Amino acid sequence: MQISEAESVVMDVLWTRHPLTAEDVVAALGDVQQWQEATIKTLLNRLLNKGAITAEREGRRYLYSPVLKREEWVLEESQGLLERLFDGRVAPLVAHFSQHRKLSRRDIAELRKLLEDLDGQR
Repeated sequence: MQISEAESVVMDVLWTRHPLTAEDVVAALGDVQQWQEATIKTLLNRLLNKGAITAEREGRRYLYSPVLKREEWVLEESQGLLERLFDGRVAPLVAHFSQHRKLSRRDIAELRKLLEDLDGQR
């Protein structure tokens, strides 16, 4: 499922806490984004049409909840990035970051640990 960057901001709110009304989402994004209420409601409708969220009627309002799980979306996005930019390979991605953005000692330690864990599983 393709969701835009703006839609992902709305999804982050719903992944953190749900169900929420449109007004709750507007309030949650009020300090972070400079979007009008109509923009947020448009984004909610787009996500609803894509099947990324559901809306249940409660009186005169709707309560929105995510259908798309964050983990599923992150997996799709990261796989797409790897395919588009690095021919599906992880090593060139890591090399790119190490060349253009200095990796911290913590980053390097985490990568070493990950590699050791992966090597131990094989």
